[in-house]
Amino acid sequence: MCGIVGFTGTHQAAPILLDGLAKLEYRGYDSAGLAVREGNKEAVIVKATGRLRVLAEKTNGGQALEGTCGIGHTRWATHGEPSETNAHPHRSDDGNVIGVHNGIIENYQELRDKLTRKGYTFYSQTDTEVAVKLVDYYYKKYNIGPVDAIAKAMVRIRGSYALALLFKDYPEQIWVARKDSPMIIGVQDEETYMASDVPAILKYTRWVYYIGNHEMACLEKGKVTFYNLDGDVIEKQLTQIDWDAEAAEKGGFEHFMMKEIHEQPKAVSDTINSVVKEDKIDLSETGLTDEIIRSIQQITVVACGSAYHVGAVAQYVLEDLAGIPVRTELASEFRYRKPLLTKDTLVIVVSQSGETADSLAALREAKARGIRTLAIVNVMGSSIAREADHVFYTLAGPEIAVATTKAYSTQLVASYLLAMQFAKARGKLRDEIFAGMLAEIKMLPQKIARCLEDKERLQWFAAKQANAKDVFFIGRGIDYAISLEGSLKMKEISYIHSEAYAAGELKHGTISLVEQGTLVIGVLTQPELFEKTISNMVECKSRGAYLMGLTSYGNYSVEDTVDFTVYIPKTDPHFAASLAVVPLQLLGYYVSVAKGLDVDKPRNLAKSVTVE
Repeated sequence: MCGIVGFTGTHQAAPILLDGLAKLEYRGYDSAGLAVREGNKEAVIVKATGRLRVLAEKTNGGQALEGTCGIGHTRWATHGEPSETNAHPHRSDDGNVIGVHNGIIENYQELRDKLTRKGYTFYSQTDTEVAVKLVDYYYKKYNIGPVDAIAKAMVRIRGSYALALLFKDYPEQIWVARKDSPMIIGVQDEETYMASDVPAILKYTRWVYYIGNHEMACLEKGKVTFYNLDGDVIEKQLTQIDWDAEAAEKGGFEHFMMKEIHEQPKAVSDTINSVVKEDKIDLSETGLTDEIIRSIQQITVVACGSAYHVGAVAQYVLEDLAGIPVRTELASEFRYRKPLLTKDTLVIVVSQSGETADSLAALREAKARGIRTLAIVNVMGSSIAREADHVFYTLAGPEIAVATTKAYSTQLVASYLLAMQFAKARGKLRDEIFAGMLAEIKMLPQKIARCLEDKERLQWFAAKQANAKDVFFIGRGIDYAISLEGSLKMKEISYIHSEAYAAGELKHGTISLVEQGTLVIGVLTQPELFEKTISNMVECKSRGAYLMGLTSYGNYSVEDTVDFTVYIPKTDPHFAASLAVVPLQLLGYYVSVAKGLDVDKPRNLAKSVTVE
């Protein structure tokens, strides 16, 4: 969940490392640190707790640190509280090996005990210090080079890691290793870069290598050499990244989250246009043929967080259109539940980063059972993308804010397109109905843009809710799935306790929580369920609730019941989530702003959860 960077070249390293870390701070912001080395001199390590700006101030924007080779880290704490001692980089006892790490080492205590018996001492509570000293131990014990020392450590370490190391005996070189945690390596002229994610290096290069699982690499000026676990040199192809570096900047908006909310029309349009060709849905790039689709008898959607809420919508849409049984599972529970999967099952894994630890583990569990897998991911070359049988790439571009918006919206539209093609291939959707739905889905970007026009009213309403203690979101069917995402947006960036409930469940205990002034938000986009949900809202109002209604234009009768109404353009009810989520994103955003909170970097959270 942390962010790591590395640089070796001809320019001063520290400013470049800090710039890269600034693009990765969404991955963790408990502490940060740098290790920079000038030629044969010893590396200088500087650490700071808190946000990256503290480290930047401590090093005068990096100018105080001489050297053209270095590594850096921004931390989301797992082992050990946030402190300078626990901050990375970590070093061996004599400074022979210095390292940064993203991931989690499951057997670190066992390894720590072993190294203690061998005479090593430990100053931190981190698993990373153990990894660094384990490499140092093998390097010295067997009198071997970095490749063999790292390989021996990799064999002993259980867990996930993206590891970057400096060796005293190898100036101007960075040694890296990877298992399950993200890492990319970029080159440009006489400069070489390493980072957890693409935005960190886009300013400097668009040419990158993807390092695979159980692989190592040596980074030199303008050169990268890759090794497998046996120490053999392996060849890699450079890949060009199409993202614009400006896409990782705020572009005049106060926060990345608001910028990314406004980017949703384009992101959704780009994702639609990637597979809609001449009024047909072309899934050829995913490898999903109509023959394969017809062979699938059930679908399991596996995801975490907002991606799980995409799965909740997809379940309704797929079952209704394609007539195929679908279940949506939390990735963190999937492999521990011993799910019953048959050979005709398709497991769909949804992940923005393609590196989410639980989702990756679920994918591997499915593959180990011989089950066909499809990934819906936003990051090309990510672990989930590489390991899935089929990949549907969403085209959201870099998403910086921790709270997802545009990535969620592109995942939604990807699920609609899959559902429509499944329905067509299976003979469940007449040509004229399919054509009408396709025409409507092409209108979604324009209608999302219309939803953004009401933001001033939502800002006014949000300011009145800044002191709310509890917020409840209710709906039925797809409206319930929308409520899940609306509730998450509220709680993760405003820190207000928020819950989503299927409206029909209120009477089964939940309504006891409603008291005078409690905000209850009813989502009312499904025509056949409108009246039933209205009745549930009336029950809440009779107990003192303050009601907000979210519905389509034309449903003006809702104003007889609710205190505040938000309208969205009419669309096919299957696609309503794409429009209804926008006001809920804005509501969460404006409540957070009204409370003076850090919208882009909410407390205790990180963008990509790459550890269990």
